[in-house]
Amino acid sequence: MNCPPRVSVVIPCFNHGDFLREAVASVAASTERDDVEIIVVDDGSTDERTRTETDRLIAQGTTVIRQENRGLAAARNAGIAASKSEYIFPLDADDRVRAGFTAPGIHILDANPKIGVVYGDMEFFGARTGRWISGRFDPNQLMRQNYFACSAFFRRSVWEQNGGYDGTMPVQGFEDWDFWLGALEHGWEFAYVPEVLFDYRKAQESMLTRTVGFEEQVARFVALKHGPLYRQAWMELANEHDSGKATFRNLRRIVKSRLKQKLRIDGDHG
Repeated sequence: MNCPPRVSVVIPCFNHGDFLREAVASVAASTERDDVEIIVVDDGSTDERTRTETDRLIAQGTTVIRQENRGLAAARNAGIAASKSEYIFPLDADDRVRAGFTAPGIHILDANPKIGVVYGDMEFFGARTGRWISGRFDPNQLMRQNYFACSAFFRRSVWEQNGGYDGTMPVQGFEDWDFWLGALEHGWEFAYVPEVLFDYRKAQESMLTRTVGFEEQVARFVALKHGPLYRQAWMELANEHDSGKATFRNLRRIVKSRLKQKLRIDGDHG
């Protein structure tokens, strides 16, 4: 009887047929095939190139899920729901992984059941080059902003506890930040690997560039959904033995935009 794969690489794809072959090939070449399963989710692509590439993948035995266009969160959820592994690694269809990328994630997650997420660095290519160094895990920094990529290892149980990726966010592009905050809220630990695990294609325009102008809406969404997490940070800062000014500076670093006002409102109704 065949053993289940160790890692499921879930690749959502919407009209990225020009890059999909490279992404899938990078995973297939990166490690032993038995260790990794590849699941491509065609999220209602409308271009012929993507249809041709997904047909080719199906013919080669790669799992391809086709669905109506429902957005990034739903595409990732569909892929994970169909996967067989305990560990998940999302990969965008225009990116590519490095050789041996699974080894550090599998090793850390196998060794420590308290760790739910393992992330590393990435290398830009395309319209921008250079290495993005994520750095050691800092929960306060994560509460301020998402400082590491969606392409990280996490346990299936993290996904289950979070109820999957949330497709109700006011704008696509921040689902992974919300997902990591959910893992933090459930008490999972995070581990940083100081290695480049994947290459990130930087285009002139991307999903994140289209989120500009929606920061206020995203901040409100996060404050409402993760209010207890931010309230706990508020209380810890209030109990520190430092001056009021220093506490306020720290608080401003943690809670951006109007999160402070939202937390007071949540507290009044809690």
